[in-house]
Amino acid sequence: MLLLVQYLLGMAVNIYVVLPGSHPGASASDYFTGAVSGLAWVIPDGPEWAGVHAAFGLALVLAAFAGITLTRGQPSRVATALSLLGALAILGAAFNGVSFLNYGHPFSSMIMAGLWAVALACYLTGMFLAARLAGRDPA
Repeated sequence: MLLLVQYLLGMAVNIYVVLPGSHPGASASDYFTGAVSGLAWVIPDGPEWAGVHAAFGLALVLAAFAGITLTRGQPSRVATALSLLGALAILGAAFNGVSFLNYGHPFSSMIMAGLWAVALACYLTGMFLAARLAGRDPA
């Protein structure tokens, strides 16, 4: 559900927001310094939808990595692998979102959307796998 909320926030940004060409972090020569500057600007002071999308994205990254610990005790290692892959996809989407914010390259937005789809596929697969395993008779 959180991924779907993030998707809808991203669509709102895509439709209603025009990012300014000049803001803290824009066209930074050092990606990581620019990423911090861009996020520190967009969340409190940037366009409202973009700030909400970025803040929710950061929370989603934290939730995804916290979710890995929830799968550690599962009997199937596939659940942990899917959770880890989903979290890495979310992290990659976040990096590409910051890249789009600071450099404005459309391919960064496309990569972000593709990694969102990978994360969604991982979590849906894990959910169906868990339901299938729960339905098995242990005898």
